[in-house]
Amino acid sequence: MKNKDIIVKTTVDDLEVARKITYTLLEKRLVCCVQEKEILSTYWWKGNLEYGNEYLLEMKTKKILFEQVKEEIKRLHPYEVPEIIAIDITDGLDTYLDWIEKETKEKDA
Repeated sequence: MKNKDIIVKTTVDDLEVARKITYTLLEKRLVCCVQEKEILSTYWWKGNLEYGNEYLLEMKTKKILFEQVKEEIKRLHPYEVPEIIAIDITDGLDTYLDWIEKETKEKDA
């Protein structure tokens, strides 16, 4: 069945925290892959236009694990309002989607 997997995205301004999020989620098998990119973010925050360097983490996982992933990110994240969003994977290479299924744990496992 397609459309049971997601990409979860978050940003953080500290590489050590980014790596802590990455390895915690991987070790708990909540995600099967994390891609890390250094980016420049520009955004509104408390009425001010802000910008700064951040690390964007894109993580592949099952939809049913999103709440657990979200809670782990919130626990480890230093931001008052962290970006934690999920994007549906609507289609993809079957063997890649099978790999996501195989490498992430069951919700209550």
